[in-house]
Amino acid sequence: MTSRSELGRRAFADVMTFPAPQDCSPATVNGLIDFVFGEVWSRPTLSRRDRRFVTLPCVAAADAEEPLTDHVYAALNSGDLTITEMRETVLHFAVYSGWPKASRFNIVVDAQWDRIHRERGQTVPPPAPLLPLATPSDAEERLATGEQSFRDINCIPFVPIRDNPYSGAGILNFVFGEMWLRPGLGMKERRLVTVACVAFQDAPIPIMSHVYAALKSRDISFDEMDELALHFGAYYGWAKASHLNQVISEQKQRVLDEWREEAS
Repeated sequence: MTSRSELGRRAFADVMTFPAPQDCSPATVNGLIDFVFGEVWSRPTLSRRDRRFVTLPCVAAADAEEPLTDHVYAALNSGDLTITEMRETVLHFAVYSGWPKASRFNIVVDAQWDRIHRERGQTVPPPAPLLPLATPSDAEERLATGEQSFRDINCIPFVPIRDNPYSGAGILNFVFGEMWLRPGLGMKERRLVTVACVAFQDAPIPIMSHVYAALKSRDISFDEMDELALHFGAYYGWAKASHLNQVISEQKQRVLDEWREEAS
């Protein structure tokens, strides 16, 4: 029978695209190899690609250089994420976790994309053009687009009042008027990144609202959201994952109640 550690090492090599470390410490053998790769990454409810979109924001926020480098490399080298998807992930992460951390994330992405092409003896292709944007350029039309996007994405009937720069220029104009509507990532992927980000930010309203919206929209199923909490716990810690798990339980009940009311 194949040992748990052997299964974990095989899973590590498959996910990370390079061999598992030979370190014999309990944190590596029992935690990283046996549990995180031997069990968590191998669970069926979320795909390996889905798990990338939870892992990347966690390691980017954790200020851990080697895990960030390794997971960016693995996501690109495996082909699970395209470079366009990775760069959109950086932008989405910047909005929900801050531009300084995203700056380092972006530097790592560029370095690993270059490394992958050097290892393959290839030339790095030119980046995709940034313009034209897929969203309106007219200021009023852009704000109106942001308002409708805010309603649709958050699954609520109201929008923030345009009475300050945060709500108007930030939330309506950029976050929902542009970023959430950019074509480089699908809605499910953006939901995964966002839930991971708000889960480690300790901001009660965003974590509640984004878990609710991901479930209510059906972009993430109930089972997938439960699995997200487990994967998040492995990469950002069980204390914060415990809070996320509690919020998920509450919002699942809220969504079920609303669906019953809508069906009656």
